[in-house]
Parts: sequence; C-alpha cells; structure tokens
Amino acid sequence: MAEAAAAAVVAAATDPQSDLTPITVITGFLGAGKTTLVNYILKEQNKWKICVLENEFGEVSIDDGLVAESLDAPEDLITLDNGCVCCSVRGDLVRTLGQLTKRRKDFDAILLETTGLADPAPIVYTIQTNSKMSENYFIDSIVCLADCKHLGQHLDEVKPDGSANEALQQVAFADKILLNKIDLVTVEEKNALKARLALINKFASVIETERSKAPLDEFLGLNSFTMESVLNYHPDFFEQQEDAKHNLDSVSSVGITFTGNLHAQWFNLFMMDLLRERAADIYRSKGLLSFHGQGDIKFVFQGVHEQINFGPAKQPWSPNEERLNKFVFIGKNLNREELTKSLKACIYNEEKEAADAE
Repeated sequence: MAEAAAAAVVAAATDPQSDLTPITVITGFLGAGKTTLVNYILKEQNKWKICVLENEFGEVSIDDGLVAESLDAPEDLITLDNGCVCCSVRGDLVRTLGQLTKRRKDFDAILLETTGLADPAPIVYTIQTNSKMSENYFIDSIVCLADCKHLGQHLDEVKPDGSANEALQQVAFADKILLNKIDLVTVEEKNALKARLALINKFASVIETERSKAPLDEFLGLNSFTMESVLNYHPDFFEQQEDAKHNLDSVSSVGITFTGNLHAQWFNLFMMDLLRERAADIYRSKGLLSFHGQGDIKFVFQGVHEQINFGPAKQPWSPNEERLNKFVFIGKNLNREELTKSLKACIYNEEKEAADAE
C-alpha cells in the first residue's frame, strides 16, 4: 500500500511536472483528525522524504509537537502559528515555501496541514499565481478530513454577514474526502452524510476511515488536482454521475460532456463572461478540450474562482480517440442546462464563423 503510493512518485519522474515538488493540502474542520492523518502518513511509509508545514490557529502551539515525534529530522517540520494559512499568515506560507526552494529536492513531497478554519481557495490561488511558487511547486491533491460524527452540524451553520462556511468550502474544493470516525455513527447516519457530500461535490473520491487510517495509494501521489489525472485514474468518471438532485446546501457539482471541436475565441469569451459574473460562486472548474484547427493537441484547464490555468495536455488525442469535451464545475447555484447550452454554443460552426466575420 505504502510502496504503491511511493511508486507513484517514482513513476512521475518521467513526467514534465516531476521537476516540481508536489504539495498535498490537508484540510478539514476543527477536530476532524488532520494531525492524526499526518502522523499516520509519516509512520506508515518510509519511502518518501516528507516536509510538513503545520498551521495552527491559537496562541499556544500543540500539534507541531505531536507531528515532530513522527519525523526523522525535526527541521523537516515548519510551523505557521496563530493564524489561518488562507488569510493572516499567507505571507508566511509564501516566504516559507520560498526559503524551501533551495532544499526542496531533498523532499519527495510537502504536506501542508491547514487549520480547521482555513478556506482552501486562497491557498490554491497563492501557489498557482505566485511565479516563484508555480516554478517550484504544484498541488498534487486537496484532501479533506470529514468528521462523520460532527460534520453535518458544521455544514448547517449559517455564517454572519454572508461569509463563507469553511466546512462547506473544504468539501467543495476536495479531490479526496476521507470520511473519518465512521465507527462513531450508525450505518444510516454515515450513508446520509455520504449522500449529502455527493450533492456538494460528487467528483471527489470518498474513502471511509477510522482514526484517520486510509490506504496511502488512494490519496497520495495521484496528481488528482488536475482533470487529466482524474480521468486517467477514473476513466468512467463522467459515466458514474447520478441524476441531478436538488441541493439544499446551494453548493453542487455539475459535469458536462459532449463531442465536437470548440472555437477557441468563442470559448474564451464564454469563460471570460462566466468568471466576470460568477467567479465568487464557482469554487472549482476543470476541463479537457478539443479545439478546431489545433490538430491532435488536447487541452486542459483548471480553475479556482476567477483564476484559470490553461495549456496542452501531456498526451495528445490518439488517432481513434473520440473528441469528447469534458467539464466540471463546483460551486453555488449552478444551472446545468444553462451551462450546457452556453458551452455547446462554443462548438465550431463554419457558417456561424462566416457570419461573425461579416
């Protein structure tokens, strides 16, 4: 299990992204079991050299001592104290990762354990948009610890002044959800929470755990933050969708797939308009695209709110591969019919292009 996860890192050595150091962001509300998970990862495997960035919210630091016990070298633990990585100490995160660049190749991976009050979006945004960060690091995955016993009440909490519900954001942004403490609830309670999580984010894999113990090869070294890797790991990703249901949480996930070549300009205009009007509501977006006039080049994009990364995929379209455009949107008040109609309007049409040119 641990060997398989470590092998994934070795296999990545042939990948263009392998020169960058992967960061696994571990989120989850207060008391979900994040520090227990970090300790488990450090003790369960001995193939990886891991650097831990520990973030605590409070005047007295406790968790760093617990994690240090599991590290071979205490200098591999760096603590960001008394604030959330997503807000007050984001500058510390940039400085810390900047200082680590000189010795980052000493590590196979970085674990960033956030405080339970952290919103993942600004963390992702910082790593992707800061040039020094993106030239040295990439996000391998966002892992959310979900407390099966208490998460429901946190999801129900209404924040003052319309501010974000952190527990909801953490679920929505996750690539992997570790449903922890399942031994503390009934089967009916567990299944009810799983159904609710699927309404919020049906594209995240849910792994049931007790005491934060989960197979490492199911959530480490998979590069599951990218759409391309998700489809490589789960080829039937879009085929597993259930019928859309009404989501009382207002946060939902929409997957759209259709054939055809997109018109680059029309698609860019659509995305610009969408993000200008709805950036605050769209937490995550991902896609695999085929464009008219681009030959066999397969394009990928991934976004966090208004920030989008776009470029060629690692592998082109194969000769007999169906040109399927695939999109994922996770956010608030998403209209599947409206999104589908707007995206399909971006399919290349010679007559429409000629009319636009007149």
